[in-house]
Formats: sequence, C-alpha cells, structure tokens
Amino acid sequence: MVNKSRWMPVLIVIVIGIVLAAMILTLEKPSAIKSAENGSDANGKPPASLQETGPRGGKLFTDNGFGVELTIFEKGVPPQFRVYLYDSGKPLAPAAAKVSINLSRLGAPIQLIKFTPEADYLLGDQVIEEPHSFDLAIVAERNGQIYRWGHSQVEARLEMTGDMLRAIGVEILTVGPAVIHSTLKLPGEIVVNPNSVVQVVPRLPGVVAAVNYEAGQSVKKGDVMAVIESQLLADLQSQYLAAQRRLALAKTVYEREKQLWQEKISAKQDYLAAELAFSEARIASDLAAEKLRALGVRPEPGLPAKDLTRYEVRAPISGLILSKTVALGAVFKDDMPIFTVADMSNVWTAVTVYPKDLSIVRTGQKARVTATAYDVEGEGVVTYITTLIGGQTRTATARVILDNPDGRWHPGMFVSVELVSDEIEVPVAVSAQAIQTYRDWTVVFGRYGDYFEARPLELGRSDGHWVEVLHGITAGEQYASGNSFAIKADMDKAGASHDH
Repeated sequence: MVNKSRWMPVLIVIVIGIVLAAMILTLEKPSAIKSAENGSDANGKPPASLQETGPRGGKLFTDNGFGVELTIFEKGVPPQFRVYLYDSGKPLAPAAAKVSINLSRLGAPIQLIKFTPEADYLLGDQVIEEPHSFDLAIVAERNGQIYRWGHSQVEARLEMTGDMLRAIGVEILTVGPAVIHSTLKLPGEIVVNPNSVVQVVPRLPGVVAAVNYEAGQSVKKGDVMAVIESQLLADLQSQYLAAQRRLALAKTVYEREKQLWQEKISAKQDYLAAELAFSEARIASDLAAEKLRALGVRPEPGLPAKDLTRYEVRAPISGLILSKTVALGAVFKDDMPIFTVADMSNVWTAVTVYPKDLSIVRTGQKARVTATAYDVEGEGVVTYITTLIGGQTRTATARVILDNPDGRWHPGMFVSVELVSDEIEVPVAVSAQAIQTYRDWTVVFGRYGDYFEARPLELGRSDGHWVEVLHGITAGEQYASGNSFAIKADMDKAGASHDH
C-alpha cells in the first residue's frame, strides 16, 4: 500500500501531461490554406494553396469547408475567369462571397480582376490573354472572413541563359518605333540600257582572217575582236609610206638649200622652191596619216610590207558581246556591223505597270528589284514612265536603272519590283524575321531575365522588314529576333501546360 501511495501522484502527473500534450497538438494543428482572421500564417504570409480538381474541371481551393473553384472559360468567347463557390462540397449562390484576383505576368503590370454574379458563377471583368502563364493571388470574403490562396501556372515559357543564347546565335532586339514602307509589287524584266549599246562596224571592206570572240563573252576596250585583210587598207598604207619618204627627201633638200642660200652660194628662189616642196610633202604625209586614223588604224612608218593589208577590229568599249554576224573567210562591205557590244555597268529594269497602279508609280520613287530565279537583289529609282499604254498588253512601262558593276544582272532575267508607295512611322514594331507561329498563335518570344515567353501578337502593316504591332507586346520589351526558331524548337521539345 505504501508503494502504491508513493507512485500514485507520479502517475497522475504523467497522465495529465499526456492529455495536455494531445490538446496542444490538436489546437496548434495548422489550417491547410488560411488563418481564420486574415488568411495568413504565423509569419503573416499567405499559406500554400491546396489544389484539387473541382466539379467543373477547374482548380479547387478549400478552407474549413469553404471552396472556390477557378476556371478559364474560352469556348466561343475571349478567355475569362469563372469562379464557382462551394460550402462543404455543395454549390453556393455566386452572391454568397466576394472574390478578387491579382494576376501578375512576366514583364507586365499586375492586373486586378474583380468578379460579378452571372448565372451560377462569378464572372471576371477582364480577358485573360494568352499564354495562360501567370501567378495568382486569390482573395475571397464570406461572412466577414477573408480567405487567401496562391496559384502559379507556367505556359509557353523557356529558360535560357545568355551563354546559351550566344551559343545558338539568337539576336536580341528591343520593341520600339519603326518606319513602315508601304510597297507595291510589280513584275519586270532586265533589259540592256540602249544608250550603252555599240555596233562594231569595220570601216574597210575585206576578207575575215581571224575571229577572236563569240556572242556572250565579255570584252575590254581595245581588245582585237577580229582581223580583216583589206586591199583598200594596203593602198592607203602604201600612200602613207610613200608620203613619208617624199617628206624625208623634201626635208633634206630644204635644209641643204637653206644652208646654201645662207652662205650666199645659191639663189634665194632655189631656197624658196625647196621650202614649198617641203611644205607640200608634209601636207601630203599628214593627209595620208589622217586617212588611216579615220579608219581606226595607227600610222606606222616602219610597217612591214606583209602587214599592209592587216586591219584589226578593236572593241570600242568594255562590255558584253550581244551578237556576232561575222565568220572566218567571209567577205563583207564597210557598212555591215559584225559585233554588238553593250556596256553592262548598269542595266534597265522594264517594269510592267497596270492601269490601276499608274496613280501610285512616279518618277524618283525608290525601288527594290529581286530576281525570281535566284538570290540577287538591287536598289534603284524610277527614272521614266511611259505615257502610252500598250495596245495588246494594256499596260504601261516604268524604268528603273540598276548599277551592275559585278555583272550579276543579265538581260532577259525576270524580276519582282517593290516600289515604296508610302512611309509610315508606327510606335510599336518588331522585326519581321522574329515572327514565328507557335500553336495557332502568331508570336514573338519576349525575353524577361533568363526566361523567354511566347507573346501572341495582333499585327498591322508590314514592309517585309518591320511589322507593326497593334497588341501583344509593348515598346521597351526585349524579344528574340535572329535565329528565334531555335527558341521555338526548344519550347516545343520542353512542352507546356494549358489549363482551362
């Protein structure tokens, strides 16, 4: 009995301790979502949300029997939040609680979304734009109690560091204003500048002894294109050589008579006769030389007899040989062209202008010319527009002059001509090469720190280089331009959720 009396108080203390501990644990067991008064934990922060799937297929947030189911409804209408209320799993009328949501996105200000009763749900007052990638702070008030939940959702987002961007060659640009050049596209054809075409016509009749070039070849000014044997040239060369010899003899006689007259040995009239003969010989020699020069032949006093008939036809300009009508051994007259050479340092673009576009096309207009067969581009201006419309084609023709120093443009090439019809400055534009198709959106990939996220765009005018943005991204934001398809490929591999 003594032992029992001694241990009884100890046992009572132990039992009381166990009961108190159980009560404390029960009282301090945390609410899954909120604090009853302000929806915050002991540190004053919103508790982590418990997310389940609700009866409507949305995210269900619950606390002490009160539930809020959040859905995004977008069937046939722009996406909007719908909220359904529950008490112990049973639906509540939408007016039973007040709900608001703070929605934050990368690179955008916070949206405050308020809700109003609509049928059996609460309807948000703002459109939830794509992508549905955001952080939510949900606040509900019911019977004087405040409930708070948090929710994060990621979609169409990819993490990529600066080193990775440099490795794959992605170029980063900043959204801003740009000048959009409105253009008119018309067909055209490259033609030879007729002012640069030269007909090569030998100035002497004769027989063709050599042909050194063919049509399609390039030639430099002064190159010997053909050699002709001409009897007329032989006669002219002989006259020149004879005149040269007579001139030399007359000069000798003149100098001798002049010396004799000065020494009082001969009469003055002998000196004057020698001077006259020398002058006549010089005139005859100059005349014979000019006849040769007029034929394009350089007078050569020491020319061998075998070369008297050799007439070299030289290229008058550097350019492309368009045609050749001479053959070895052919006999021709002195008025027949044997080559056609064109200076190809610049060419013309003959642009087909339809009657409906005549009011748009004007001289001085900037033009971009692109070959349809391969990658060749050039720029010029409209220098001329015909005032007549062709009887068969019912079109006019405009002329654009293109520089062609490296011979990229060839006569007969079909081209596409873009004429700048207007220049418009827009406040928000992105590079055309940055535009990608992702899912069923037209997007650019906005950059926010180390993250890229798809930004669906509503686009306006474009000139092929810049695209006006009407909605979807704002000036000052960064985006991927060059090689942006690499980001799209990685985003496709990574995949992304799309909650409703």
